[in-house]
Amino acid sequence: MSGATNPVPTEGGAWLRQLGLELDEIGGTRVSGHLEVTEDHHTPFGTAHGGVFATVVETVASLGAAAAVAGRGEFAVGTHNSIDFLRPVVRGRVDVVALPVLQGRVQQLWAVDLVSHDSGKLVAQGRLRLQNVPLPRPGS
Repeated sequence: MSGATNPVPTEGGAWLRQLGLELDEIGGTRVSGHLEVTEDHHTPFGTAHGGVFATVVETVASLGAAAAVAGRGEFAVGTHNSIDFLRPVVRGRVDVVALPVLQGRVQQLWAVDLVSHDSGKLVAQGRLRLQNVPLPRPGS
């Protein structure tokens, strides 16, 4: 659409750029991307910090949820983020896929799988509950 502003961001601020999350697909029914885990993501114990994966879950699910309600003049804000860490990651590509579990008028629930690209094994799985809220008015 010419001249239209996309209410769903396609890139993040400095935090996400520093993290290295690459988004491959953003839509209201699916978001995918990947992250190359390096030593920069490690805890003092030499594995990827859980906060890295929490950030990924929050980001991809929020983008998908926002895309789902953008046509209604809304966006979505996270209200609960839960993650199960299944396998440690030291380095390598982690592929990410977020899919909606429930997309209601007021709330959404998204499931996010983080999978080792090399082994194909699930390394973490998260869920993000979100609330749909009106987009802020310009100048407010």
